[in-house]
Amino acid sequence: MTVDALTDVAGLRVGHATRTGDGWLTGTTVVLAPAGGAVAAVDVRGGGPGTKETDALDPRNLVQRVEAIVLTGGSAYGLDAASGVMAWLEEQGRGVPVGTDPAHVVPVVPAACVFDLGRGGDFRARPDAATGRAAVEAAAASEPGARVPEGCVGAGTGAAVGPMKGGVGTAGTVLDSGITVAALVVANAVGSVMDPETGVLYGELFQGRVEYPEGRVHDAARRRLAESAAKSAPAPLNTTLAVVATDADLTKAQAQKLAGTSHDGIARAVRPVHLLHDGDTVFALATGAHPLTPAHPLALNDILAAGADMVTRAIVRAVRAAESVESAGGQWPSYTELYGDRR
Repeated sequence: MTVDALTDVAGLRVGHATRTGDGWLTGTTVVLAPAGGAVAAVDVRGGGPGTKETDALDPRNLVQRVEAIVLTGGSAYGLDAASGVMAWLEEQGRGVPVGTDPAHVVPVVPAACVFDLGRGGDFRARPDAATGRAAVEAAAASEPGARVPEGCVGAGTGAAVGPMKGGVGTAGTVLDSGITVAALVVANAVGSVMDPETGVLYGELFQGRVEYPEGRVHDAARRRLAESAAKSAPAPLNTTLAVVATDADLTKAQAQKLAGTSHDGIARAVRPVHLLHDGDTVFALATGAHPLTPAHPLALNDILAAGADMVTRAIVRAVRAAESVESAGGQWPSYTELYGDRR
């Protein structure tokens, strides 16, 4: 049974740690790989990324597998969350062996952050090592194949897309070859996810026919967005993050190609994208459970195309799942508040 989420890829688990109230509006999300790790790669296209351990994922370098990926709020400060994940993994004996003692491991935990500083009202309220530990413990405690909470949770707690509320979204599919491809995103973009002339989400234009909001509804939504934008500090330092995963047996180079083509999914759903102040980053994970066979010579192309499709769908779901937020740091109405649930 599939749940249309990153956890459709067998062995992957997702955990969120969410902090709200008293100046907080931020959090951390951890994608936990099966014991022994998953082949990993990354493609960074934003001009202002905040990342950790991404050099280790270069196909030319030593590390082949990672045990976890961290997505976090808090800008570069929030990368501290990865330390808590590393500590937990070390306690489990999971990581790159560096000696004859099985306990001597170094967990490689790539991480990327979004900018949400001050959105809850307190600039210093940001994720730390304890937040990362809480998120990885939540992932470890979840059931295999569990549904993944979406919207204003984890790294998407303080996310915004233009003047609207952003968040976490996820989607998955099973290809004709039997291979599963899925994505999880944190939608927190400088650009807009919505056509300003119609109110339609850009990402839904690639999913078949769409229902256009009535003119009076769209006019009211534009007025509401203008009012909220006037009450919120400008936030030019944003980022869309994604983890795209498959159960296919990919090399690091193939996984890196998957991370790269999956950026097309962001470009379909966000305009403009990959700007100087964005930190757009896509990680790719491959668990290796499903070998590529001569019977499906184009299977890799199918995986690459599906990765982009799942990122687009996940961004749409993140925006639709988000709830309106009003805090000391500003106001961000949700798409559903503005236009209703038009699914």
